[in-house]
Amino acid sequence: MIRKKMVLLLTMALLATSSVTACSNGTPAKQENTKEENKEQNTAQEIDKSKYFITVATGPTSGLYYPIGGAFSSVFQNKLGYKSSAQATGASVENINLILNGDAELAIVMSDSVAQAYGAFGAFEGKTPAEDLRCILGLYPNYVQLVTTKDTGITKFEDLKGKKVGVGAPNSGVELNARMMYEAHGMTYEDSKVDYLNYGEAIDQMKNGLVDAVFVTSGIPNATVMELGTAADIVVVPIEGEGLKNLTEKYPFFVPDVIPADTYGTDTDVNTVTVRNIMLVSKDLPDEVVYDLTKGIFENIEDIKASHATAAKHISLENSHIGVDIPFHPGAVKYYEEQGIK
Repeated sequence: MIRKKMVLLLTMALLATSSVTACSNGTPAKQENTKEENKEQNTAQEIDKSKYFITVATGPTSGLYYPIGGAFSSVFQNKLGYKSSAQATGASVENINLILNGDAELAIVMSDSVAQAYGAFGAFEGKTPAEDLRCILGLYPNYVQLVTTKDTGITKFEDLKGKKVGVGAPNSGVELNARMMYEAHGMTYEDSKVDYLNYGEAIDQMKNGLVDAVFVTSGIPNATVMELGTAADIVVVPIEGEGLKNLTEKYPFFVPDVIPADTYGTDTDVNTVTVRNIMLVSKDLPDEVVYDLTKGIFENIEDIKASHATAAKHISLENSHIGVDIPFHPGAVKYYEEQGIK
């Protein structure tokens, strides 16, 4: 009898010990998981968004940068809770300088301008390499469009000799493209009567017969070019042959592409080149802020895409790294790694 009681007491003691052990093994693990979950959930809440005003540098109001940049700014302010505005600018080169000088937090730029700034060549020859530039995402392709009308008789690049040509605002992305195009075709600005007008102004001058051809580097269709089509028969001069070969060999960020005939009602499809647009972000923004902005962009991507039916449709997580040859901001890297993109 005594032996049975001893066995019973021993069994009860073992059960009690197992119960305590189970509790001691289970409870802390549950608390640890909860802490990790809370840490991730509270990351965005810990940002004092009142401290940050997000200026998005865009381009002329006549181009695509402005409405697309405005859509980003709207998401930051109306969906994420930051104060934000879109700033009209002279586009790529000015935008790069705004980022470097701390006058903008984000900026839309063309990858060729970024390559020149980062490597200190071209428009940035003799300057300190801008190795502090950081990217948050790649955007959409810009098509180089050399636009004229049938009345000018211009059908090939070499026909620009002696003509009045709008090459873009000085040191804008458009003007940098024009300069490289002339070089690739064995020409210089001295071969034409160049006017440093942004393409909106130049096309207005074309309507009055004061300009013969205009360089437009943008998504397609470009609203300003389409407007020209209501007053004249548009001709888009092809970039092809030896000129194209010279261009892509020296400047590999140019990618051959085609402007479909139905874009502007031209007689045929037109050979040209594209340059990718990317969104720069200030390296000085904290990692957690850039992470929050990146996450917010892709969680509200349909708002961004609604800004332009054709160009903005290319903006996606899948396309976020296309045409980007500079480092991403660490805050953006964290988000992309969570999405399985490295």
